Amino acid sequence: MFSPFRTASGKPKTLAQVTWDDLAQLADLDEGFALEFKRSYNASVQKKIPKIIASFANSRGGWLVVGIADDDKSICPIPKPNADFSQIIGELCRRHVSPIPHFDARFICDPANTSQGVLVMQVAEGNFPPYIANGIVEVREGSTSGPAQSPALVELYGKATKRRGEIAGFCQRSVYYPTADRFFAAQGHAPAAPKPSNPTPLFDLYFYRMSKRAAEAPSRGDINQHVATMRKVFTDRGMGCHVQHAHDSRIIRASALAGALDVHSAIELFGDESIKLTVPAVLLDGRELERANMRLRAAGLAVDDENRLIDARDTLCRVTRMATVLDKYVRERGIAWQQYAVAYELENMAGVMLWSDSPLYLDYVAKRGALFCGTTDCRSRIRYLDDGEHESFRARQFAGSHFFEACGLPLGSDDDEDNALVDALLSTSPQATLKE
Repeated sequence: MFSPFRTASGKPKTLAQVTWDDLAQLADLDEGFALEFKRSYNASVQKKIPKIIASFANSRGGWLVVGIADDDKSICPIPKPNADFSQIIGELCRRHVSPIPHFDARFICDPANTSQGVLVMQVAEGNFPPYIANGIVEVREGSTSGPAQSPALVELYGKATKRRGEIAGFCQRSVYYPTADRFFAAQGHAPAAPKPSNPTPLFDLYFYRMSKRAAEAPSRGDINQHVATMRKVFTDRGMGCHVQHAHDSRIIRASALAGALDVHSAIELFGDESIKLTVPAVLLDGRELERANMRLRAAGLAVDDENRLIDARDTLCRVTRMATVLDKYVRERGIAWQQYAVAYELENMAGVMLWSDSPLYLDYVAKRGALFCGTTDCRSRIRYLDDGEHESFRARQFAGSHFFEACGLPLGSDDDEDNALVDALLSTSPQATLKE
């Protein structure tokens, strides 16, 4: 996205990087399609702000600077309000703009007099236009805003439809894994008799970055920096990783690559820093599987030896530990989760049963039956994290709870026994084996 502020090397600055001295750079710029100046913050300007924000969001995004004269670009500091300007502008948008586009606002104080300064707002290009201000679809027309005509409205609706299609398409990415039978055979647990191969059960988290335009193709240097940060995060977590090149992404696999039969977790990192996390479920095999089946039969369940059982505790450790890597990565990169759309999916998981040796679980399944993934289509709806409901979003909490929810764990139930089971299975033990 365009930025009127540059570093000494000429790279665009983000709003968070802008300082008081940077305001001098505006002297060489004129108002235009993505930049607008206002000398003062008065009732007239306040009335126009929702219209300006909506027009930027309906176009290519832009910057509004209040406290700069539009004729000679001189700095005309405005008084610093008692409230946060982000809250003031946010309230204006809640009352006058629908839907509310993404924007950031900073009040940059005058070093010589901190009671005054300049308001700088950055409005992102909207993902789902049209954005309507006071009943009118506003778009940028040169250096001003104006009502959109019919062709522009058609284009805006087309943009929203295309973006939804891009997100839906992204949430169908698949990372290759070998079949479970091939893996277990390599570990010395070949079945007694031949049987059809079972695809590896996978838990997928999709994070589609909404604030980047497809046209803003990252350089090879940018991609290498992203991968270097991800490697550092793995190292900080005491984990090894292997980077594999794909045609449009980098796949960072946990631990060392073990050849075609590697079933360790993988993070697929795209140039715009969209992310897909794939975690293979920890399946019981060999004697562990025999013992679990015996205990389920003792609980009164008719168990088929062909069934696959997921170790609930070890899988939760694996899922949440890998999701924690993502949380640390976005912190290292200075990205907010609110820039993402998120969804989850369970691949090859239909009918796979949860297993826990907790007496509470065994008592529960004896009364109500085993928990298992009961659908063949296990992709969740897409959540948009900039909706004001996810200010404290963490990938770790999202991943852990939604994995088990999709596998049949009764989250949000008003039944005391359900809630006791949830508490038992969502709690992890420090002694649990952590398998990446």
